[in-house]
Amino acid sequence: MEYGGGQVVRLSRKGEYALRAMIVLAAEYGNGPIDSQTVADRERIPKKFLGQILLELKNAGILQSRRGPRGGYYMIRAPKDVTLAEVVRAIDGPLAPLSCVSKMAHERCPEEESCGLWAVMMDVRNAIARTLEGVTFEDICGGARK
Repeated sequence: MEYGGGQVVRLSRKGEYALRAMIVLAAEYGNGPIDSQTVADRERIPKKFLGQILLELKNAGILQSRRGPRGGYYMIRAPKDVTLAEVVRAIDGPLAPLSCVSKMAHERCPEEESCGLWAVMMDVRNAIARTLEGVTFEDICGGARK
């Protein structure tokens, strides 16, 4: 079968670190930029790897940065307006377990019309998307404070 089949949804280490870094930035929202060393120390993330992640989140339009002694990264939008799905997609790509059910990276499969697996994988994709799109960083920070 020539069809690529897509990539199984699995949160990478990079994706996990991105979510953890975003939790720190969400908790500090409105307090000005947070330097990457502080985020790295709080979440035990290698600083060089974190730098790459923060740059990707900035390029995705989720974060902004400021240079200088009081510089660092901060969220562009309020934590209530940023979902886990946005961050996962920015770092790890589509949420779909197979590309034939992906909305972002759809790849047509010749057997799509008759494939018994397609409906199940679509349900999996929808459940993952519904869950991650339904949780904001405000939700996560609120839960962490309880």
